[in-house]
Formats: sequence, structure tokens, C-alpha cells
Amino acid sequence: MNLFHLRYFVQLAHIQHYTKAAEKLCITQPSLSHAINQLEQELGVLLFEKKGRNTTLTRFGEEFLICAEHTLSTLDDGVASLKRSARGEGLIRLGLLRTLGVSYIPKLATGFLSENPKKDIQFTFHTGVTKELLDGLTARKLDLAFCSQPPSELNLCAVPVKKQELVAITPKNHPLAAMQSTTPKDLAAYPFIYFSKGAGLRDIIDHMFSEAQITPNIVCETEEDQVIAGLVAQGFGISVVPYMDILLKLDLNILRLDSKAHERAFFMVHDERVFLPPAVHNFREFVINASVK
Repeated sequence: MNLFHLRYFVQLAHIQHYTKAAEKLCITQPSLSHAINQLEQELGVLLFEKKGRNTTLTRFGEEFLICAEHTLSTLDDGVASLKRSARGEGLIRLGLLRTLGVSYIPKLATGFLSENPKKDIQFTFHTGVTKELLDGLTARKLDLAFCSQPPSELNLCAVPVKKQELVAITPKNHPLAAMQSTTPKDLAAYPFIYFSKGAGLRDIIDHMFSEAQITPNIVCETEEDQVIAGLVAQGFGISVVPYMDILLKLDLNILRLDSKAHERAFFMVHDERVFLPPAVHNFREFVINASVK
């Protein structure tokens, strides 16, 4: 069915006069008559009938008008939405580690919106551990994920955008508490609270102990760094976590980590096999430029 014919039909249905409708459509009256005739032949029913000098809808025309207007409205809404997307507007779906949701990601989102004040841009923010975020990315539920470096077998594009210092933490009355710094070898002698599988820091700390040829004494595992800090403060063991302001508020001691793995890199990850909407692409470029400064 010809889309133009649908538009001609709707215009004629409202104006109810061939000459005036043709003028409104910027076509000739014979062209309009031919289009309506073709539409009626395709449908197999008359859509219009003469009423004096005007043209009115038949009962089939009235029924078809509802369908045609709904179809054109849906199509026009879709076209308008795509045009907004092409202008760099629309929804940006972010996945992030909770530690990045306190300051880093909100500042980036606010800065990007400030640079695009006339564009209709919205964000959604989904938090989780690295594995959950990468699953969301590969399932196309997220556009970008801010997390630890993804495994190479996932074939995802990962750009380092931020670093975070790793520190060792102990209860206040722990034998290591009097030290200003510590090594993986020092940590191996004590009960250790570990990041669970799926957490991005798990691989980093595994690598740290592996390089030192040490097997840590793991007493429990969890995926949240703040939970680990709380457990350490209550004497469940010691651990290595990213430095966070909350550590200063807990009853524990913070030690500098003498290890090659004294920093944790955060990555902005996306799937190059999936088309990035212009708004997402522009935000990604904004983040990269901000990380260089």
C-alpha cells in the first residue's frame, strides 16, 4: 500500500473536497483522484461518495480513516524519534560499579548535559559487579559499562578512564596496624576477606598473590568493597580494597600497599559489534577527552 496514497486519503477525508484537498497536498486534482481510485481498487470497497459538491466518507471510509490515522501517527512518531537520535538526543544506558556512582559518573553525566543544553538527553544508571555489567552489555541492555577490564575472550572494546589506589586494611588492634605499608607476603599470614568471583577486583588480587607466589588464607568472600571494609572493622580478617572515604569512618587501619598491583584501573567498555547511537557515541568521546585532561 502506497504511503502517499494513505496521506492523500486522510487529507481528503478531512477536507471533503477534491479540489481543495489537492491544493493542500500540492498535487493536481486528477492525481488525487487517481490515487484514491487505486486505493479503493486495492481495498475492494468505495471509501468516498458524492454529496452535492462535496465528498464524504462511506462507512468503509470511516472505518479505514481510524486505521490510516493511527498508522501514520505511529510512523510519524517513529520517524521523529529517529531524527532526534540522529541529532544526538535520546537515552544513554550506563552500567557502573557502585564506587564510581558516588562522584565520577554523576560528574561526567552532568558535564555532558551542560555541554549539550539544547538536546533532549536522558541517562539510566545500573549498578553491579563487573560480571553483571558485562553480561548487561553483551545482552544489549546497556550501551556503556564502567568497570574492571573485561576478559579478552569477550572481544569487547575497553578504554582505561580512571585509576584508583588499592590499600590494605586491618582492624585497629591487628599486628599489622602499626605499620604504614605492607606487602602481599605480610598479608598471607592472616585470615583474608576476599572478593567473590565476578567482582573485577578478584582477578587483580589473584594476580597480586600469584606474582608473589603466595596463597592467601581466605576465610570469606563477598562482592562489595564496602561490605569487606565493614567485616574487617569487626575483626573478621584483613583485606585489600580500593581506597574509599568510608574507610576513614570505620574502626580500621589503612596501609599503603607495596606491590605492583597498588592501583586499580577502571575501563569504559562497549561492544564494537553493536551500533552506538549518536548520543552514546558523543558521550563516549566526551569521557575519553575528560580522562586525558
